[in-house]
Amino acid sequence: MSLNPQQRAAVDYCDGPLLVLAGAGSGKTRVITEKIAHLIGRRNLAPGKIAAITFTNKAAREMRERAGRLLRGDAADGLTVCTFHALGLRFLQLEHERAKLRRGFSVLDADDTRGLIKELAPANSKPDALFALQSLLSRAKNDGLTPEQAAARAGSVREHEAAAIYAAYQRRLAAFNAVDFDDLIRLPLGLLEADEEVRAAWRERLRYLLVDEYQDTNAAQYRLIKALAGERGAFTVVGDDDQSIYAWRGANPDNLNELARDYPALRVDKLEQNYRCARRILRAANAVIAHNGHLFDKRLWSEQGEGAPIRVTECRDDEHEAECVAAAVVHLAQQHKVAWSEFAILYRGNHQSRAFEKALRLVGVPYHVSGGTAFLDRAEVKDLLAYLRLIANPDDDAAFLRVVNLPRRDIGATTLERLGELAGTRGLSMLRALQYDALLTPLTPRAAASLVRFGQLIGEFAARAQRMPAADLVDELMQRIGYAEHVAGQVKDAALRERRLANLRELVEWMRAMPSHGAGDLAAQLALLTHGDRDDPGNAVRLMTLHAAKGLEFRCVFLVGVDDTTLPHEGSVEEGRLEEERRLLYVGITRAKEFLTLSYARRRKRFGEILANEPSRFLKELPADDLHRVGHDPAQDAARRQEMASAHLARLAAMLAE
Repeated sequence: MSLNPQQRAAVDYCDGPLLVLAGAGSGKTRVITEKIAHLIGRRNLAPGKIAAITFTNKAAREMRERAGRLLRGDAADGLTVCTFHALGLRFLQLEHERAKLRRGFSVLDADDTRGLIKELAPANSKPDALFALQSLLSRAKNDGLTPEQAAARAGSVREHEAAAIYAAYQRRLAAFNAVDFDDLIRLPLGLLEADEEVRAAWRERLRYLLVDEYQDTNAAQYRLIKALAGERGAFTVVGDDDQSIYAWRGANPDNLNELARDYPALRVDKLEQNYRCARRILRAANAVIAHNGHLFDKRLWSEQGEGAPIRVTECRDDEHEAECVAAAVVHLAQQHKVAWSEFAILYRGNHQSRAFEKALRLVGVPYHVSGGTAFLDRAEVKDLLAYLRLIANPDDDAAFLRVVNLPRRDIGATTLERLGELAGTRGLSMLRALQYDALLTPLTPRAAASLVRFGQLIGEFAARAQRMPAADLVDELMQRIGYAEHVAGQVKDAALRERRLANLRELVEWMRAMPSHGAGDLAAQLALLTHGDRDDPGNAVRLMTLHAAKGLEFRCVFLVGVDDTTLPHEGSVEEGRLEEERRLLYVGITRAKEFLTLSYARRRKRFGEILANEPSRFLKELPADDLHRVGHDPAQDAARRQEMASAHLARLAAMLAE
């Protein structure tokens, strides 16, 4: 299919800064990949001079594959297609000395970060207080602030406390030769803004930038774009202010305004033709989002058919809502030959999934809940990645503490605490301290001997890491330490034990498939992977939050919990964030290609009580002519009930026959 005129204009324009306002389902990824091919094939820009930046590894992988198909052969060699954090990692690996890091530095994950903050926070800090501290530190970094700048800006007692912990936290990271996720943006940004030589070198290295999901950038990410693009403004950013739903993690939709102010020559192109949704669905989406303020107006349109009326279902309570949705899923699957994977049940919060899981199980419908424990968050996988980090970086105390007693080596907590104190007196990491007899003498002979053997093991594998693939290294390490036997001994349930052992095998095979340049590089790459990167549900109904659904599409969508305590969420209403809640609904509506149902319950169980609910105020913003309110047309409802009953009986018969 050829590009439409608006897409073609966005692809062809390369003479200045460009903002592409791309509505839902308007082909924005195609515009980016076609523009990459245009820059290389027609503008003769070397692939290595182009960077396409997005927010998930999954999106980057899809973009890279599509660009490769357009260019063919080796024409795309050297092209950078990655996330912001992966670009920051690449920068720091090349500029580690300027960033005051040693080669092979570690990237700490969220668990490591929480552990460090807990150590530095006041004793007996409650989980909520620790989470608030972690959020304040992350927000300071996302604003590009150093600990000193954060302290200068602090106004409240809590902010002063957070700034002090931020300074101690950064000292600890420096001792570990480590960075966290936020540093992958903050440190490159600091160097680019402060060092003219570095800035000039990177602007020459990356001559053109393409940024996807621009509305999701935070303050530091926008400053990074500006620092790399410079006054030339050789960039195309693609975004949609109507889909800005991540303010809670620092995303700033006002970056659209900043772009227009910082680049007066900015050209704005709009992609308004939607290739996904039926017209009724688009009319509903346009009607809802029209109630939000806009810097740039746009209105989606489609050449698709009208589609089925949007159903609005009032239910008695949570369980009744789940039963209605499950019955409708079975009915649509049978009447319209819809595969299970073409259904999505979308909700505001993860806690809402339970009733729908139960209802789908009762009618024998396979389902997959997105947002469960990610593969890389499983304990056995994190253990092996910690070994890999320590092999690559002997100063990574967080990794050391995780694996020094896995499998058990009879090294107690008191011994480790004492070792940490002794290492601190010499300014050494805990692993490096094992090389000094004087630091081991105060420990018990048995503990000291175990620690020495552990240090020798890591040293041996560190030497071998220079000449063997990381997958082979980890495979051999598991055999050497008997890790599979350790896992098997920890789990009594046979099925769970097999799943955990399968995770180990899968990790090794996955490592074999990943491009890397050694243990440290691979450990850092793996640290950047997100939950969605391994979310492969197969042929099953998808259950997920509205936030997780962004970027996806389904033939049949059920938006559930559309009531005035859930969507909009009452906390967001109280805090004046109604527009973002409306954007969430807009995102949910535009996931549907053909069939859309919105449901709400008159009563919900909250905090152990049954409370009355009002339908969402957003329902009044939908075009009445495009809705079918279940219960308002007795004849039509009776016919549908008969169809659904027949479908339900057929499903039960099929289950009994299996």
